[in-house]
Amino acid sequence: MITRMDSKNGSLHETRIRNAWAGRVSGCMLGKPVEQLSMRKGAAELQAYLAAAQALPLRDYVPFRPDLNDTIEHPEACKGIMDRAIPDDDINYTVISLLLLEEYGRSFTTADVGRTWLRYLPGAIVYTAEREAYLKLLADAGMRFAYGAEPNIDLEQCSDNPYNDWIGAQIRADLYGWINPGEPQAAALMAQADAALSHRAEGVYGAVVVAVAGALVAAGLQHETALEEAAAFIPSDSDCARAVHLGLATAEDVLPTKIHATYEGMSPVHTVNNLALVTWGLVRNTDDFAAAIGDTVAGGWDTDCNGATVGALWGLTGKEVPMPWIAQWSDVIETSLAGSSSFSLQELTNRTVALID
Repeated sequence: MITRMDSKNGSLHETRIRNAWAGRVSGCMLGKPVEQLSMRKGAAELQAYLAAAQALPLRDYVPFRPDLNDTIEHPEACKGIMDRAIPDDDINYTVISLLLLEEYGRSFTTADVGRTWLRYLPGAIVYTAEREAYLKLLADAGMRFAYGAEPNIDLEQCSDNPYNDWIGAQIRADLYGWINPGEPQAAALMAQADAALSHRAEGVYGAVVVAVAGALVAAGLQHETALEEAAAFIPSDSDCARAVHLGLATAEDVLPTKIHATYEGMSPVHTVNNLALVTWGLVRNTDDFAAAIGDTVAGGWDTDCNGATVGALWGLTGKEVPMPWIAQWSDVIETSLAGSSSFSLQELTNRTVALID
């Protein structure tokens, strides 16, 4: 259990956090151009595009070739065109977690999460479960809620929505692991408090797994062990627990064929199938960053979310994210948050390290 940072640990944590941010941004940008291709047309079409673009195995940013498939998008996140990390909700939410903790501290509440959303998240950049929760807050929580007043509603109403087991909470949980090295229970409680605003059951469990795994990896555990232990923080009979175990069991498979077969017909933005894919991609590539994010993104479903999660958990080991991945976005990380247009990697690293006890 880590209760303080001496100078040696402080330096190690800074290295881990820097690489977690670098890995998250790089993995997100890798998956961003093919997200809609993957979700609309499926993994087979994604693989066909990457093969036609001579990008398999995927070990660099995606080429922009709309002549091969017109579903490819975001050329600004593509190989040879990118000069910054463009805004994406996966990065927005990690920065939101940073702002939340800076303002409300480590004992923040679900209400504080809602207040932070209303003040910093433009309504047009929230989707599915988050949009449903946001609209409920905006309509019914009260004019002064965002500035500290108690909500005029039971906040549990916000998570009563058709998307409360989708991936949104899972993509918001990373930083709670990063700032709690060796403190998985603290990471789990933070992830639960955040997720509860919009999600229930499996939607919350996925967030807990990612946060707890991060806390354990940040304290030196290997990915496989960290994910096994993280699965013990959620009900053993849950779909998310089974997803982690499936990802671990198939980690030697070259392609996630069994995972795709198991979750055939499930929404491409569900928590469970994507958690299995994240586990598979991360554990089979513990020493190769490009392979970890590349295999995961090429596996399909929610490509930018999964690339970001795998990239962050890989970077938390303290291993260096290769400079060519970072160089292509020129150390400029853009967001679409109110009052926060862009950041450097070092600024985000420094502010995150300051949150570790």
